[in-house]
Amino acid sequence: MGTKTDAALELARKVLRTEANAILSLVDRVDGEFERAVQVLFDCKGRVILTGMGKSGIICRKIAATLTSTGTSAWFLHPAEAIHGDLGAIRDDDVVIALSHSGETEELVRLLEAIRRIGAKLIAITGNVKSTLARASDVTLDCSVDEEACPMNLVPTASTTAALALGDALAMTLLVRKGFREEDFASLHPGGKLGRRLMRVEHVMHSGKAAPIVSAGTRMPDVFHEMSSKRLGMTCVVDDTGRLVGVFTDGDLRRLMSRTTDVLGLTAGEAMTPRPITLARDLLAVEALKIMETHKITSVVVVDGAGAVEGVIHLHDLWRTQMI
Repeated sequence: MGTKTDAALELARKVLRTEANAILSLVDRVDGEFERAVQVLFDCKGRVILTGMGKSGIICRKIAATLTSTGTSAWFLHPAEAIHGDLGAIRDDDVVIALSHSGETEELVRLLEAIRRIGAKLIAITGNVKSTLARASDVTLDCSVDEEACPMNLVPTASTTAALALGDALAMTLLVRKGFREEDFASLHPGGKLGRRLMRVEHVMHSGKAAPIVSAGTRMPDVFHEMSSKRLGMTCVVDDTGRLVGVFTDGDLRRLMSRTTDVLGLTAGEAMTPRPITLARDLLAVEALKIMETHKITSVVVVDGAGAVEGVIHLHDLWRTQMI
């Protein structure tokens, strides 16, 4: 039993070493041809279409998903379906990225004449730079490997891993070339953990009529009504120009009642806490959470550059988004 286990573990290690070496061998091939491929993608006015058969097709789908999630419109076209009626999906302003380890995959080769006739640019990712696919392409990226990780050297393993890594290299280089920013990524990933981590304050704040706001001269009964109706346990206090001058919270009310019995006779300006902590609407919500935790507060006012109230963010809002 021990001998079989040792052999299995060694095989697993060999698979990982083989695939790692396949990726490392690509490093020296990132050259002028790779730069040309990035430029073709950058100049693309249409869509990026990935196509490949079998396991190469699966890699194409992943590369397309990575491009789409980083600001480049991309999708997968099955080559067999393309030659049976779906060629109309390719336009002259598109870029086609074709994956084939041999470069002689029948379904892809049958597509080449049509792609050239339509006028779309063609980038080949192949293990054979002298293949039919490579010769027909505008740009050819060498993705050859010394061996597959399969013990029989048959199952596409190291070759598909290398193709995937090369696709990621294209996508990440293109991302930087386009100036794709963290906020762009956030707008394309509104759901899930990534979306929550990159969410902005403006996406979760209470704004407009949902934001509790009173003027400094508002009497306390009306202040209480505003706080009760907006259900945030506080209200913003503004001056005659609409600029924030303070806040009044449930905590302020408790402290006020311990000092005076004439609470109802006061105005918001007399009872408020002046110069409260404020945030800008484009701040990351996770940064707002850190500020709230540091200062042990449950609500923060969001203001514009002139100090006017734009909204209020509450700890419960972050709870609902599952940020905490």
